[in-house]
Amino acid sequence: MIKYLENENLEDCLKEGITLVDFYADWCGPCQMMGEVLEKLTDANILKVNTDTHEDLARKYGIMSIPTLIFFKDKKEVKKEIGFKTKEEIERILKDL
Repeated sequence: MIKYLENENLEDCLKEGITLVDFYADWCGPCQMMGEVLEKLTDANILKVNTDTHEDLARKYGIMSIPTLIFFKDKKEVKKEIGFKTKEEIERILKDL
């Protein structure tokens, strides 16, 4: 299930278990391609954070390039991946967590 962070606090949106947070921008081509891949992941909790509207969060999590995926397990950051990833690569990461 994909949710877009609006005015909520990111930490309040993290769930027990695994949450994948996608830092993206609407104008970013690889981010758009990543969005299409994420839509195919039906078993994952996905939270999308627009770096243009949430610059403070991008700074807090050290986002220097987009797309950046941060994987949280039980509300703690456990893995960060930068750049486009295939569905298979993301599924492998999720399985390994």
